[in-house]
Amino acid sequence: MAESVAANDEMNMILLILAITAAANIFTSEQFPRSFADLIDRKLWGPTLFQRHPGSISWSIPGQMDKSQPGLASHTENASAGSSSHIDSTSKGRIAGGKYLEGLDDSTAAAKTDGPLQTVDFDFPLTQTERIVQDGNQYIVLDFVPGDKENPFNWDGKYKAFISALLCLMTLFIGLATTAYSSGLGDMATDLGVTEEIAELGLFLFNFVCALAPLFLAPFCELAGRRVVYVGAYFCFAIMFIGLALGKNIGTILVCRALLGLFGCVGTILVGGTFGDMYYPQDRAIPVATFSWIAIFGTVAAPIYAGFIDQALHWRWVEGIQGLANIPLALIILFFLPETRGSVALGKRAKQLRTQTGDDRYVTANDLEAPSLKHMLHNSSVKAIKMLITEPVVFAFGLWIAFAWFLTFLFLSVIPITFEEKKGWNEGVSGLPYIGLCIGCTIGFGLNFFQIRKYNSLFQQGQARPESRLYGALFGAVWLPIGLFIYSFTQYADLPWIAPIIALVLICIGIFFIFESCYSYTSDCYGESSSSAIAGQGFMRNTLGAVSPLFASQFFHNVGSQYAGLILALIATALTIIPYVLFIYGPRLRAKSKLASLVTHSGEEDREKV
Repeated sequence: MAESVAANDEMNMILLILAITAAANIFTSEQFPRSFADLIDRKLWGPTLFQRHPGSISWSIPGQMDKSQPGLASHTENASAGSSSHIDSTSKGRIAGGKYLEGLDDSTAAAKTDGPLQTVDFDFPLTQTERIVQDGNQYIVLDFVPGDKENPFNWDGKYKAFISALLCLMTLFIGLATTAYSSGLGDMATDLGVTEEIAELGLFLFNFVCALAPLFLAPFCELAGRRVVYVGAYFCFAIMFIGLALGKNIGTILVCRALLGLFGCVGTILVGGTFGDMYYPQDRAIPVATFSWIAIFGTVAAPIYAGFIDQALHWRWVEGIQGLANIPLALIILFFLPETRGSVALGKRAKQLRTQTGDDRYVTANDLEAPSLKHMLHNSSVKAIKMLITEPVVFAFGLWIAFAWFLTFLFLSVIPITFEEKKGWNEGVSGLPYIGLCIGCTIGFGLNFFQIRKYNSLFQQGQARPESRLYGALFGAVWLPIGLFIYSFTQYADLPWIAPIIALVLICIGIFFIFESCYSYTSDCYGESSSSAIAGQGFMRNTLGAVSPLFASQFFHNVGSQYAGLILALIATALTIIPYVLFIYGPRLRAKSKLASLVTHSGEEDREKV
């Protein structure tokens, strides 16, 4: 009977997820009114502040470059003209119609450069066109004109900040959900009649699914745009807390945790790509640093409050309260988050032209180069793992960030050993030392502005290179092994409690700089392939994070807390040489890489143009 009830619970949960996903797809389709997002986009934030910087490169997810950035499509097409397409330099033009024709003619200086103006008898925003011949067929490829307000690179700065803040808030809630689960493990295991080791599988499943899902989620994002992925995934993420709070058996809990990881991985993988949709590389430092800070802060902050909730209410309320907080945010994302991929906006324009004019030649650069879904799935997953194995830069930083994430989840078990077992604190109070980790990553975030200032100075002088992203890591990474050494030998019961907490502050300063340098340096090195590289690193990072809670307690108990910490400190010391080696030998390694050398040569050409 119990098994039948469990099976029914799990079947009902699966049906609920399918229904929610279908509803989310309806709400995010083109037919669903988006008046709230349109209001913010066109009314609230005013005119465009950002203009295109010459020589910029936009990077997107595995396998494809987003051709929506002005001028980028032409560059890519010219690169492949020798094989299957022919581009006539005189074939450029512009097209517009209706209310958008006011003030437009062919006599302006810009018009002489951009080509003749073609008009249509319906409202259509001014768009760049270029006639090409590919495989014997003629196409008219659409691109944004400079200053186009529908191009995410040209959105108002305040609007970009609003979108970035919304995505960082989503990332914070996903991070909190990752580790809050650990605070009620003991009570959960008792209530459900399983061992605590079985209950810890929920931590493993969340992170392991987070490691695998992005390798297969990226192609769907490429086809559908980012908005539908964010809205659908996060809405399902919020609903999963109902199953976690009400589940009657460990099977339901573990299934919900796995699905929570599946839907929650958008907060750790796709956000960086969304910043790439809106910000030029030289403007991306602050958003990426903020994202790194929030991702770490959310992961380490949950035990601060979750232990008190478990003590005062019950472990089920740890999950229930998170659900109550996530559902309103899911609704805000539904109504206010726009599509950030410019290629999606261009695709809608091409579709409108094909429908209104009956001319099927109107396409986007992505339409011409879009491979099959099967090929995209193969490319996004296999390419990510291949880069992790064959690219020294990707592997080195992947190993470094994976070790940092391994430590983050290891301390979910280590801190209770230190403060509950050795110092006799209760569950709620023993969660307070996590404040030290929060302070550490916040200090790292503040210190990182010196790195940003240094990079901006070099960029303005035309001397910026990928290794210019490593100054913060050269300074900050050493604090990780220093903190581990201090923590190892301050766990004794008769030593002041503040000593290991100071060590936790130093540890998290180091972890922050590892995260920030990994994202920024890898992105600068690999350009359009950076998402594949980061996905490969994310696979290694989340896999190590998944396995660490499974043996952390046994490791520290069997080896001894002091010696276990010493072993970790020695490993961290060895890995600290990575940024120094890459700072010196990085240009040589990039020159030997086919993927990285393409970006290097492109960057040199761009600096010459500037």
